[in-house]
Amino acid sequence: MSQGSSQWEAGGSQPPSFLPAGTPKHRVRTPSAPAQPATGQVVPPSFSPSDGRSAGTRAASSTRRAGATPSGRQSARVTGGSSRNATNNEAVIPASGGHHRQPGAGLPNGPARPRHHIGAGRVLSRLVAALLIAAIVAAIAAYSWVNSNLSKSAWLSDMANGQATSWLILGSDERDGSINESSGDVPGTRTDTVLVLTKPKSGPSSLISIPRDSLVKVNDTSMKLNAVYELYGKRRLVSTIENITGQKINHVAMVKFGGVQNVVNALGGVELCYDSTVNDANSGLVWQAGCHVADGGTALAFSRMRYSDPQGDFGRAARQRQVIAAIMKKATSRSTLTNFSTTSKVTKTALASVSVDDDTTPTTLLAMVMAFRSASSSKGISGSVYWTDQNYYVTGVGSCVLLDDDKNLQLFSELAAGTHASGSVGTLAEAS
Repeated sequence: MSQGSSQWEAGGSQPPSFLPAGTPKHRVRTPSAPAQPATGQVVPPSFSPSDGRSAGTRAASSTRRAGATPSGRQSARVTGGSSRNATNNEAVIPASGGHHRQPGAGLPNGPARPRHHIGAGRVLSRLVAALLIAAIVAAIAAYSWVNSNLSKSAWLSDMANGQATSWLILGSDERDGSINESSGDVPGTRTDTVLVLTKPKSGPSSLISIPRDSLVKVNDTSMKLNAVYELYGKRRLVSTIENITGQKINHVAMVKFGGVQNVVNALGGVELCYDSTVNDANSGLVWQAGCHVADGGTALAFSRMRYSDPQGDFGRAARQRQVIAAIMKKATSRSTLTNFSTTSKVTKTALASVSVDDDTTPTTLLAMVMAFRSASSSKGISGSVYWTDQNYYVTGVGSCVLLDDDKNLQLFSELAAGTHASGSVGTLAEAS
């Protein structure tokens, strides 16, 4: 055997026949192949003292340099099994010849992205949310508009709040040419309609009339109730009403008589009932006994007529409550509320005809409307105050209504507490 054969047998790197002439021959030790471990066994790393890298790391590097996968990368994991890559200095021999697919391998655009489908439920929830936001914005705009158009002034007294909420509703005859009555009353601004609306925390709401000719005293001076506003002003009128009822007046709404006429016309008329046929020259009311849809002019005359009514001012007060109840019923009906044109016209007309106290807001006005409607229903309480003499004559004042103070204080105390039974109240109701 030749020298080259001896070197090959001794562990040369390759047979001498493959070496070019003149090439220096170095003795290269070929490492023996390690024994194959059992399937799934972790192969411990082996380090070369020459460069400090493990054999696994060198093998992975050689593989990356030598060949490439279709994606240009060589996985450090062994095909078919779960293994740590070479950088963790260990490898796992797969348990079987399975196939391990790297994420995105073989896909032209990388990993597939999940598709997001918007379900019907989500569409509906978004629609409801959008409608709710629109409704809130509209409500805020309407609130601001109504509040900015309210005519407010100082009405309220310093009396402490009670256990109920009370509104004083006044009908003002300002002799502004909107009515036709030659009653001979003193010219000027008079509160010819006085209503106290009470809403307790629990129990029925109530609407009670106080006759405009009720005898009261202000600064030890006797006068009729409807003269207090003109002679002493708004706050004094409120405190006088509080003396009659014994309860705090929380809010005030004064309506011009001409405003009643305009609101009824804006609503397209309201249904009113009266059992007698009337042709009253003082109020201008021409009425056939029964129920009729009245326009604004007729409704105004209906609420003012008293000389042709056997019950006089008490009968007129009852008809005034009927007119206001009919207005509230028509204004809050579905046919009105669903007709934007009618609702807008009624709101504008009402705001132009009413003045309120400084603390009134659109919210308190809405609460007043709902309390009024409740009081006018079969479950509410309506009527007049108690009196002992409806023709009590006072020199310099004339014929007055002498109120029963004790019974009225008891009445309003029960109304505020919500303990009074539903139905009609007052001397007129008890006498009928």
